[in-house]
Amino acid sequence: MSLETIRRVRDLRERVALWRREGLRVGLVPTMGALHAGHLSLVEKALSLSDRVVATIFVNPRQFGPAEDLAAYPRREADDAALLDAAGAHLLFAPPVDEVYPEGFATTVTVTGVSEGLCGAVRPGHFAGVATVVTKLLLQSLPDVAVFGEKDWQQLQVIRRLVRDLDIPVTVEGAPTLREPDGLAMSSRNAYLGPEDRARAPRLYAILSQVASDLAAGADVATRTAWAVAELEKAGFGPVDYVEARDAETLAPVGERVTRPARLLAAARLGRARLIDNVGIAL
Repeated sequence: MSLETIRRVRDLRERVALWRREGLRVGLVPTMGALHAGHLSLVEKALSLSDRVVATIFVNPRQFGPAEDLAAYPRREADDAALLDAAGAHLLFAPPVDEVYPEGFATTVTVTGVSEGLCGAVRPGHFAGVATVVTKLLLQSLPDVAVFGEKDWQQLQVIRRLVRDLDIPVTVEGAPTLREPDGLAMSSRNAYLGPEDRARAPRLYAILSQVASDLAAGADVATRTAWAVAELEKAGFGPVDYVEARDAETLAPVGERVTRPARLLAAARLGRARLIDNVGIAL
């Protein structure tokens, strides 16, 4: 394996500084591990935009709520490193928790507006945890470009906003959601789905796609999103946290009709898994 693993910030900075002296562009792909083809597509995009790619694996405790799956979240670093190596990543940064949050750590990055509502309402504190760790990873590595998946659309907008507001010198790129052949968005948490729930899971994308098409044609937002919730419940999902149409950038509610670039976003429980997905509303 040619991929090197680094666990300390000082070593990461030394390696990136060496690449900088060689005139190389650096890309960053932050992950929590349990990698799948969707993550590897982020590496592929980063490679297309930079000369050297750093992938990170860090299961961030600050973005998990008290009753969430921090302890159960899958951890398989050796397998993930092999996948990253095969995908062409140049360096794996996999720090221990105390390297990211040393004793006495007392700072939180909070992004208002885009972090509110949707998953922000259902998972209090989640996006503050995301914003804090992503800010740290960006400052630790100072890449030219950082790539994040569009499946976590709200997260992507939070990160774009914090980079703008804090003048962090990095370009944030979104990468399209990678899907299974039946339409299910790839996710590490899909491993929680039993056979019956796995068979039901593609209904989420199918329903969102239908509603997005209807909204693009001028349908009433409240009527069609209510239909989507009912259809998801009929398909075995529940509770359904939300199905909402929001402005694609600000995530503000779109009103009765969609008249500007928007996304249809949803989150719902299915068995042990909480699935999220979103689709664009093409006008």
